[in-house]
Amino acid sequence: MGQLIEEFNDYRTRMNDRIMETANTNIKRFFALDTTTYADGALDVKTKEMLGLVASMVLRCDDCIKYHLGKAHEAGVNDAEMNEIFMIANLVGGSIVIPHYRRAVEYWDELNGL
Repeated sequence: MGQLIEEFNDYRTRMNDRIMETANTNIKRFFALDTTTYADGALDVKTKEMLGLVASMVLRCDDCIKYHLGKAHEAGVNDAEMNEIFMIANLVGGSIVIPHYRRAVEYWDELNGL
């Protein structure tokens, strides 16, 4: 596992654990809703992760982008599909998405061991 991936996963896990130490019912429900929304349903996990990634790129949330890149990788998204995801995100989000696109490509490369 590459350094970017390890640092992101470690930080996310540590801080989610910290949040849950004091989380009220509403926060716990929100986290559970997020988890269950991305489970198989009318749309499969792969499709949902691709949608989540486009939305995250358009909203310019680097943490969300990394999370959905990792989940998309686990779901079997290939390079050709990822390039189309990036194309759609840039088209919808405009040029302001380009810095996030750069970081997404860097993270995707690391997920693929490049």
